[in-house]
Amino acid sequence: MRLITAVFLLLAPLYAQTPAAAPPKNPLVATSQAFFSSAKNNILRSLDKVPDSLWDFKPTPAVRSFGQMFAHIADGQYEFCGMASEGKVIDKGIEKSATSKAQVSAALKDAFAYCDAVYAKMTDASAVEMVPFFNRQATRIGAMDYNVVHTTEHYGNLVTMMRLKDIVPPTSRQ
Repeated sequence: MRLITAVFLLLAPLYAQTPAAAPPKNPLVATSQAFFSSAKNNILRSLDKVPDSLWDFKPTPAVRSFGQMFAHIADGQYEFCGMASEGKVIDKGIEKSATSKAQVSAALKDAFAYCDAVYAKMTDASAVEMVPFFNRQATRIGAMDYNVVHTTEHYGNLVTMMRLKDIVPPTSRQ
């Protein structure tokens, strides 16, 4: 009897009906937001890896330094998420004004929080509304997705710069 009870207890979960996971309330927005979260996490993890001593490092004089790159990414969050949320570019001028790692780090985290708030307000219905986008029209979600593309593009720049300085990028860690 104990054996039968033990077998039953082991096999019961296999036969139990488990409800399928409910789809997200706004699957269009949720998908875009997942890509944004991935890009955001790669940037923030990179920020943690770059020491203050390399903040001004430039691979060549013609490209941005680590600090300028992170500040540029912060500016981009306001630019693209501003178009999606408010129908206009928000210019914070972070790349021009913030110089220290502490200043840029705070500005970057605030910028990502701004985009998180835009996603939080967006529904699948509002996501497909048209907004001004660089002298043309795009959907709100299209502006948000362009932000992901822009952020990921510059993550690629950061990866190269980190490799030049023997820093293992976050996405290369096991």
